[in-house]
Amino acid sequence: MTLLLPPCPASLKQIQHYLKAAAEHEARDPVVAYWCRLYALQTALKIDKKSDEAKVLLVKLMDWLETEKKAQSNNEAITNDIAAQAHVENYSLKLFMWADGQDRAGIFNKNVVKAFYTAGVLMDVLSLFGEQSEDIVANCKYAKWKAAYIHNCLKNGETPIPGPVGENTEDNEGASASGFVPGSNFNDANGSMMHDPKTPNQPPSNVIGFANFPTDPPAATEIAEPTEENDNKPYTPNPGTVTSSNEGLIAPVTGVRLDPSQITKAQKYCKFA
Repeated sequence: MTLLLPPCPASLKQIQHYLKAAAEHEARDPVVAYWCRLYALQTALKIDKKSDEAKVLLVKLMDWLETEKKAQSNNEAITNDIAAQAHVENYSLKLFMWADGQDRAGIFNKNVVKAFYTAGVLMDVLSLFGEQSEDIVANCKYAKWKAAYIHNCLKNGETPIPGPVGENTEDNEGASASGFVPGSNFNDANGSMMHDPKTPNQPPSNVIGFANFPTDPPAATEIAEPTEENDNKPYTPNPGTVTSSNEGLIAPVTGVRLDPSQITKAQKYCKFA
């Protein structure tokens, strides 16, 4: 359901990041939009819930969240916190990995800025589900800083440095991205980025604490499927290929003959063995 919100009051400027991300994902990913708005609401209630302007906005958000939750009652990523966390985390990491791959390849444009920016915003939203891992916290700070850093470099006609700059991103000038919001010319960047045919490069885990992901499963062509002919055909071992594990260890015995009494005794042993 599309949500038309009143202007965000100055007292709640802090939640604009999340409202903007929600609006951009309303049609593309309703789950992301829902949790961004819930995070914005909870954050706003801690900042200003008394001013008239804030009340108007908060009531709108509450009504929308209630209606949307009912409409999405069959969506586990809305009704179940574990599924929701997995959805938002996977989405944010997908954005982060793509942006980091572009950055390390020396590709700098508004799409990369937008991806880093949105990834950082969504990693903030993950705090709704409890304390996050050190990897998520580190990647969140790095993504926000990178978004602001690349944006400022492009704005000033400078060439950004790929990857981390210095040992601690917080020590870099302009590292804070708390006041950074991409302008209107970034509105479609996220959408075009998500449809980029290139596979994002995985950032090294030893640089910013990014957890390694499993490699892609083998292609279907690498696994031969059994044919009907082979399934129904009984297995016949090839005498030429079967070897005994004791071959070469025991000398063959030849020229031994048993008399009738020995044969009878051997048969008894075999019977009671």
